[in-house]
Amino acid sequence: MINIFLFLAMVFVFTFIVGKFLEKINVPWIFGALILGFVLAIKNPFTAITSSQTFEFLAQLGMYFLLFVIGFEIDLNEFKRTSKFILKSTFFIIFLEALIGGIFLRFLFGYSWFISFVVSISFATVGEAVLIPILDKFKMVNTKLGQSIIGVGTFDDIVEVFILILITSTIASGMHSYIHVCMIFSSLLLLFILAFGLTKLKKEGAKFGFLNIETLFLFVIFIMLLFLGIGEYAHSTAIAALLAGIALKTFIPNKRLKLIESEVKTMCYGFFAPIFFLWVGTTMVIGYLDPLLIGIVVLVSGGAKLLGSYLTGKKELGTKNSLILGIGLSARFSTSIIILKILLDNGIIGSDLYSVIIASSMVFVFVIPLLFSNIVAKARG
Repeated sequence: MINIFLFLAMVFVFTFIVGKFLEKINVPWIFGALILGFVLAIKNPFTAITSSQTFEFLAQLGMYFLLFVIGFEIDLNEFKRTSKFILKSTFFIIFLEALIGGIFLRFLFGYSWFISFVVSISFATVGEAVLIPILDKFKMVNTKLGQSIIGVGTFDDIVEVFILILITSTIASGMHSYIHVCMIFSSLLLLFILAFGLTKLKKEGAKFGFLNIETLFLFVIFIMLLFLGIGEYAHSTAIAALLAGIALKTFIPNKRLKLIESEVKTMCYGFFAPIFFLWVGTTMVIGYLDPLLIGIVVLVSGGAKLLGSYLTGKKELGTKNSLILGIGLSARFSTSIIILKILLDNGIIGSDLYSVIIASSMVFVFVIPLLFSNIVAKARG
């Protein structure tokens, strides 16, 4: 029987080989692990490994590292400079998709209005990381359309933070013990105080500019684990990882930020994240994958994104570019998958809805980059 080390070796070599092919079609290489997870969901001869505590612990660390990196990339100063058009477009597009999607989930899957809207908003968030290489390839990063796509994709990070807080509150509401409730809110309060405190210690953080990268990396990991430890008491490890990244982004000196960010991303995407995406794939239930349901979710979500982009962008960008904006913003990446996994693990949604939406995400992940790349190429002539 194969052991976990050989199993992980196979996972990484599969992700590497398939990832090379995916990059050629403008799909992030890391989705090679998700494909393998989907294959194992059909027939898994390694159930003893993928259901073990060791594997699940590594996968959860992958989720926390992804959230930490997302927090690390959030620029609070950028939000202050965001134009009214991007601000208005972000909220209108995302919440239009959430409204239409929420109604669809409410009547088709029978969830409460609250859960239906939470799932829809999480699924509506944008994977701008998928689009930036395409925009860069066609020299569109600094165009009005390119900046709009990046701006909306970046600003929706604040929506993702809001969703994580909503989920945390929903999970906490299931705790009926007075002691539990007090511990939860005390831990959450401490997390926000620590995060706010680090953002205000920029001058003290300048002293860390003299540390070597290895020592600074240890400090970063310490802060991340400290936040996760406190967040564990509040059943809020996801928001804790995100807050740790946001706080360190403003605390660490700029001259060290890029180097340490590179180190953290290497640790995240080079080891932990592929295990997380594999875990996501293996937890899908193939029996729930109704092609009609998946097609409806794709049409509802994509149609709402196109409609929202057209209504908000036709005057600012023109009809053609507003529709290209809608297609680009339909890209998905890791954050919505993380939110759905948290909802599933806490019993807030079932395997039926989870499996259908993950499958729909895979459609967007593979179709949108190809479609967007071809449209942009034609638009550039």
